[in-house]
Amino acid sequence: MSRRPHSIHPDRIHTLKKGRPGTGPVVYWMSRDQRIRDNWGVLHAQNMALERDLPLIICFCLVPEFLEAGTRQYEFMLQGLEETAREARERNIAFRLLIGDPVRELTRLTDRMQACALITDFDPLRIKQTWQRGVAEQISIPVIEVDSHNIVPCRRVSSKQEYAARTIRPKLHKLLPEFLTPFPEPVRHPVQFPKPIPEPDWDAARASLKTGAFGPALKKPVPGTAAGMLRLEHFLTRRLAEYGRSRNDPTADALSGLSPYHHFGQVAPQRSALMALERGGPHPEAREGFLEQLVVRRELSDNFCLHNPHYDSLAGIPDWARTTLDAHRDDPREFVYDMDRLEAGRTHDPLWNAAQMEMVRSGTMHGYMRMYWAKKILEWSATPEEAVSHAICLNDRYELDGRDPNGYVGVLWAMGGVHDRGWKERPVFGKIRYMNFAGCKRKFNINAYIEMWDT
Repeated sequence: MSRRPHSIHPDRIHTLKKGRPGTGPVVYWMSRDQRIRDNWGVLHAQNMALERDLPLIICFCLVPEFLEAGTRQYEFMLQGLEETAREARERNIAFRLLIGDPVRELTRLTDRMQACALITDFDPLRIKQTWQRGVAEQISIPVIEVDSHNIVPCRRVSSKQEYAARTIRPKLHKLLPEFLTPFPEPVRHPVQFPKPIPEPDWDAARASLKTGAFGPALKKPVPGTAAGMLRLEHFLTRRLAEYGRSRNDPTADALSGLSPYHHFGQVAPQRSALMALERGGPHPEAREGFLEQLVVRRELSDNFCLHNPHYDSLAGIPDWARTTLDAHRDDPREFVYDMDRLEAGRTHDPLWNAAQMEMVRSGTMHGYMRMYWAKKILEWSATPEEAVSHAICLNDRYELDGRDPNGYVGVLWAMGGVHDRGWKERPVFGKIRYMNFAGCKRKFNINAYIEMWDT
């Protein structure tokens, strides 16, 4: 069996702590990228293990209470991880499920195993970076971050917060030929782990959860890498043309449905981009529209969260937006709804109620409706701060892809002008871009959408 290292671009690799290698196995702390194949973190960890003739172990630390995640998000994640653990074992890679505080659990594991090094995923969110720093402070071995989530590594594409899609787009396009490359295949690991690793106790993992249900259990989408790859294939071969025609129509079945799989790292965005380039030839405009969202908009969100510590509050919005919202802070609101009314979808607006019910019942909301949904919360809240808080809470509770840079940036785009510009001045909104019921009515059959999700 070949032990030749996999080819990985060095700019994907970022050292969080130099440290001194131990004599035990290489540990890959899986977090944001929950898959075996198409995972640069797995490949880099295997490289280190092959070069040193060491075993390789993957660990995942389940945090029983994470932001506003509910049982539907945990169940989607855990079912995907069960598939990932099976794939690891098929490649003779140990898999360990930890439960609890990541700093404590990862410190214990690496110390007990005298680990050689700890490899982990890039993640721009504050809580994940706090965990990584905490672990690095507690252990003496190297801690290395690998960006498998972005096609162009986030730390490489820009060293500062980008102003808008138009400023990051040329940088990404310039670098794509360098980074949008095929994935090597992780090999069956040739070094056996010296001691038996206990099988993950998935029942104990579910029993440990400290969260609410937040909506009914979901029968679809089906979790896991295999299901995500089937969805990607179906979208590119059968729905891409419709995406090009109708992606802003929430009554059309035109979207990819890949967001939950990308969020949990069950499908690599880079794999989606490679397949889109391979299969999207007959529909070049649709393919380019899909890649714009997959690459430019998604990586712009990671850029914002990495470089702006206030990515989930009005403190993170541009000065012009803060000024205009402050100028209209005391404008009268025709309707003001509290969190309970919003969560229940009981407003005067049947279109907004339908969007809320789509999210509650399906775990997703059409992208066009997400914009309308967030902007109406701004219009109907006593303060902009309350609006942002309510929108993030609802998004994180009900969306499978909540607690994600895309979600935080989406809310601040809708309410705080992030990555946007000033528009015509209006009450409450000031110069923030406005959306209304009549505008939606001109774009699609709102009655059909309301009937789909009628409460």
